[in-house]
This record gives sequence, structure tokens and C-alpha cells, in this order.
Amino acid sequence: MVAKKIPMSREELESLTERFPTPFHIYDEKGIRENARRLQAAFAWNPGFKEYYAVKAAPNPYLLKILKSEGFGSDCSSFGELLLSDEVGITGENIIFTSNDTPAYEYQKAKDLGAIINLDDISHIQYLEDHVGLPELVCCRYNPGALKAGNAIIGHPEEAKYGFTREQLFEGYRILRDKGIKRFGLHTMVASNELEITYFLETAHMLFELVGELSAELGIEFEFVNLGGGIGIPYKPEEEAVDLEALGEGVRKLYEEQIIGKGIKSLDIRLECGRMITGPYGYLVGRVLHKKNTYKQYVGLDASMANLMRPGMYGAYHHVTVAGKEDATCDFVCDVTGSLCENNDKFAIDRAIPQVDIGDLVVIHDAGAHGHSMGFNYNAKLRSAELLLREDGSVVQIRRGETIEDHFATLDLAGLESFHA
Repeated sequence: MVAKKIPMSREELESLTERFPTPFHIYDEKGIRENARRLQAAFAWNPGFKEYYAVKAAPNPYLLKILKSEGFGSDCSSFGELLLSDEVGITGENIIFTSNDTPAYEYQKAKDLGAIINLDDISHIQYLEDHVGLPELVCCRYNPGALKAGNAIIGHPEEAKYGFTREQLFEGYRILRDKGIKRFGLHTMVASNELEITYFLETAHMLFELVGELSAELGIEFEFVNLGGGIGIPYKPEEEAVDLEALGEGVRKLYEEQIIGKGIKSLDIRLECGRMITGPYGYLVGRVLHKKNTYKQYVGLDASMANLMRPGMYGAYHHVTVAGKEDATCDFVCDVTGSLCENNDKFAIDRAIPQVDIGDLVVIHDAGAHGHSMGFNYNAKLRSAELLLREDGSVVQIRRGETIEDHFATLDLAGLESFHA
């Protein structure tokens, strides 16, 4: 059981809204740092361990700078994410660039930064060589297909657009070896928001075994194995978080058996977690604007799916707290909604919460990953601000909210007068 708590009181949140109008996202620096250190400690047995934070989860340079100071690198999948990493001083092999359907200019930027390029397809070897040139170190993404079951979010690996087949992987590394590449990494990513520790141990077993087979058949050595990300978070209070210490120890035992025990050159263990790093330490704060009673009860917020799309897009659960009523009885069953002209704009459906009043502040939990970053402008909604609760209790704005001028900035309104419809 996970207690869903807000790191600020109702009075503190109300005071904050005097400076920053709702809705806004706010992140807890203390929680993020403590969580980052816990992950690092769980894999401290591996001297070369590296966590590459999945920038897509929360692409804000302030958060990246915090994680950089904790020893994290960046897992990037686009030109913009590479630029953000560079902006905070994350460069070189502290970046792993894992992308798909990649244009040449993105590969060029990754190479210019000295990033580890993680290839998604065997055809990209020649594409990379023709347009950018092969780097010194190359990694390939493995898709095990039916050999490894996917989970509910990521689906069946054989239906995913990502990665090399097993046969392509052996051929790809052979091609790279014959082209003179000496440094190699191996990567996979077959789960998303997974809470079962055995799933990750099975993945580690699969990759360690594959390293042995590739090394023996091709006569190459691997520097690292990237086990991917996918470690989930307990969105529901009754769920249990992944035991990071047990995960680290489980991977260590497999490493001792399959790498050290078989005389394979020592490897660095890499991860690319995003959700589990910042997800539990981000909150979407909105205010109750309306209450509606028709065929069921509705509570309408000034936040919407444009601020957090996961419930509307995936039917995902996010816990809802009414600030100041944390200990009140949850005896009011309602849908918690936003104002988009879409019926799936709901943060919660038939959810039991305390009796609410118009003007109450509502806090939506676990919005620190794939929250603000997945926002959009449908219905001409404006992207909300991002705030950071510092360890000393102060709050700073790390991204201002959009204005209507921002939203219209890409329109050529000056040319509208001469436009003949």
C-alpha cells in the first residue's frame, strides 16, 4: 500500500496560486533526489552503472540539471531532447540516442555531441554510414519478438515497430565488425510501467545470455548492456512499488552467473528509466469551477486532458486528492472532468472522493512523467506552467504558462487581410 500524500498543505497551495494561477504542474525536488540516489545505490555493485533519464518523461532543463547533479545521463529520442541535454551540460557518452525513423540531421547532432547512437533497424547501419559516418561506439536495439512477452502498455514485441530481430542482430553486429567498429553496446526495451520484478530479471537474463552468444560467434566484446526502462510506479494506492534493492541484487546475481561465471569481459549495466524517477514526484493542481448533477455527478476543473492526457488516452488511473480534505470520508462518487469538447476529457470516472465545494483545489498525483510533456493545444487550450518545490521549501517557476500570443505566434495573421477566400 502506497500513501498518496501532497508535499504542501492546502494553505501553502492557496498561497502559491496567488502567484501562479491554476492549473499548474509542480515537482518535488527532495523526492526526486532521494529516489535517484536510491536507484544509484541499488546498482552500486556495478562500477560502470549508468542511468540515462528518459527525457521524454519530463523534458525540462531544470529537472535534467537536478538529475545530472545526481550522476544521471540522458536517454534522448529527438533533436529537441538532444538540445535540452546539451543545454544543461549532458554530452558525450552521457547521452544515449535511441530513436526510430530517424532523419540524418538528428543522427548528425547525436554524433556531434558524442552521444552513444542506439540503432533501431539493420538498414540504419548503411543509412548512418552514408549520411553521417559510423561513430566509434555503436549500440543496437533488440526486439525479441515472441521469445519475450510484452506487457499491457507496450504490447506484444513482435507487433512493435522497434528494434532488430534476433537474426538481424547477429547480422548487424557482423556488418559493424567488418566495417571496423570495435566498441559495442546492446539494448532492449520490452516493457512499460511494469511492477513485477521478475519481468526485469528475465530481461537481464535474456540480454546476458545474448551477449555470450554474440561474443562467441562474432569474436566481439561488449562494453555495456542497457536493460531499458519500463519500471512502473504504483498509480493506485493499493499497488506496491518495485523493490529497487531487490532488483539490483537480482541483476547482480544473474551478472555473476552469466557474465563473470562464464569468463565474459565485465560489462557496465545501464538503465533508461523516466517514469519511476520523476513520476511520483509531480502533481497537477487545478481548481473546481463547476459541479453538475444530471444522470451522474460531475466535478469540473480548470485543468483538462490538455494538461494530463493519460486518463483520457489510456484510461489510466491517477489518484485524486482534494487539498485540505485528505482525512475526510470519500463518500461522493463522481466523474472528475475537464473542459475540452471531448467526452473522454475525464481525470477519474465514478471515483469516490470527499464532498467538494466550488473553489476547492484538487491535486492529481503521479503527474511527474508523461504529464506536461504530453500536453497539447486542442480547443486552443494553453499549456500550463511548471513549478519546482525546492528542498528548502521555496517554489520557483521552471516553465511559464503559455499565453494566447504564444499560441498565435506561428500564424501569419498579417497576411490574412490580403488573403482572398
